[in-house]
Amino acid sequence: MLILFFITFAVMVLVIAFMAIGVMFGRSSIKGSCGGVNGGECACLQKCEKKRNLETVSH
Repeated sequence: MLILFFITFAVMVLVIAFMAIGVMFGRSSIKGSCGGVNGGECACLQKCEKKRNLETVSH
């Protein structure tokens, strides 16, 4: 049972280490489309039908 704990712990440490290495090497940040974490800039040319319907209902 203790060996399972150590294996799980080692896997989690590796995952965190790989994520940290990715950040250190300056990979681009996560970019959302139409109001994501990209400062609200819309990457799509036209709004999808679902978004248009939500906007018309809310107005």
